[in-house]
Amino acid sequence: MDFRGAMPALITPFTPDNLIDEAGFRENIGYVIENGVSGLVPCGTTGESATMTIDEHKQLINIAVDASTVPVISGTGSNNTEEAIELTRHAADAGVDAVLLITPYYNKPNRNGIIAHFDAITSAADIPVIMYNIKSRTGINLDYGLMAELAENPSIIGVKEASGDLEQVSHIIELTQDSEFIVISGDDSLTLPIMSLGGVGVISVIANIVPEATAHLADAILKKDYDNARRLHYQLAPLVRAMFIETNPIPVKTAANMIGIAAGHLRLPLAPMGTQNEQKLKNALIAAGLLS
Repeated sequence: MDFRGAMPALITPFTPDNLIDEAGFRENIGYVIENGVSGLVPCGTTGESATMTIDEHKQLINIAVDASTVPVISGTGSNNTEEAIELTRHAADAGVDAVLLITPYYNKPNRNGIIAHFDAITSAADIPVIMYNIKSRTGINLDYGLMAELAENPSIIGVKEASGDLEQVSHIIELTQDSEFIVISGDDSLTLPIMSLGGVGVISVIANIVPEATAHLADAILKKDYDNARRLHYQLAPLVRAMFIETNPIPVKTAANMIGIAAGHLRLPLAPMGTQNEQKLKNALIAAGLLS
């Protein structure tokens, strides 16, 4: 399975009575696929996975698989190993192409615990696993040595790298370059440098809003058309900054509502943006030609 290119970390639209907006979710999937993305990532941080029930996770996974014509990488991670196993088994049975497993958060497991966590999940479900390394959310960094050790597990095929540490990314790719292990950018702002180092794509927040431009950026880098890639990088940079002016996914869901993409409300404890930041976001969308 090819996981190269731009893959949106899908927002989860909610109805006014706080249910999953299935029609809106399907519309959003159609929109990003029509505009050239190469895969979909439901049930991630951007999809507000931390506030969804297990049944809602399963519902979203089922919809994504049914609606998609591109590979689906579903978030199934948890700081509860048994819950992650249940979600991963469901995703495998539903027909996803891979799962995305965040490093266990809050518990702060030691090195042996992290290895045992991933071993337990990969032993319980026959599905390719992409790890998700984001210290800012979990309090734990999967360093390059541990990453290389985990990569020896045949079910673990790659990592979504959102540490923000390009030296670490380079070292991971250096240590795994003789294997089929892949590195995917988890930061829109670092798509160009990470892919230039050997990363194969990006799991993107802004691809919910500008899927075509994000896909073009990833494609240009894969083709080693760096002049065009730099142009697209700087073209997208102001919008990327605006999407992270507050905690993700607050800005991207606000932007989606502004431009008519299904989003709905944020689930608590996330709350609407302050007036000043909302105006900054609106200005970025106007500058990008997405609002008049």
